[in-house]
Amino acid sequence: MTKTKKAEIIEVLSNEFKAAQAVVFCDYKGLTVAQLEELRNLARAKDAKVQVVKNTLATIALSNADLTGVVLKDTNVLVWGDDSVSTSKIVFDFAKKSDKFVVKSAYIDREAADAARVEAFSKLPGREELLSMLAATWVAPIRNFTIGLDALRQKKETEA
Repeated sequence: MTKTKKAEIIEVLSNEFKAAQAVVFCDYKGLTVAQLEELRNLARAKDAKVQVVKNTLATIALSNADLTGVVLKDTNVLVWGDDSVSTSKIVFDFAKKSDKFVVKSAYIDREAADAARVEAFSKLPGREELLSMLAATWVAPIRNFTIGLDALRQKKETEA
């Protein structure tokens, strides 16, 4: 790989990591190409990105994005996205399918995190779930009011 190509990769990754809320590092040794494509498709559906990058290039890009505290060793696939909960869910859902895919560490909300913290984030409700819970909370008083009005109407009709 030429120096200009390496510089391009570092620049692109630095910009991506600056915008990302979560960057997760996973060991992918032993996965097939089809399994990696499945991971990429899962990530693409949730607006996350997956890339295998040399550790030196990733380390430089992370330091350019002011992310420090994680040392990259061995083989790594990087998964990053704008939503830390959905990115964590992608990684742990895929880890359940394959025993060869192991979460090593991450940056969540620009702080270094271990695999246990990533797993804790993966168990939180996602954005869509939170919005539906909020909508149900807002609608509940209106629903109860209409049920009460309907019961009052039925009572008046039976009395008449």
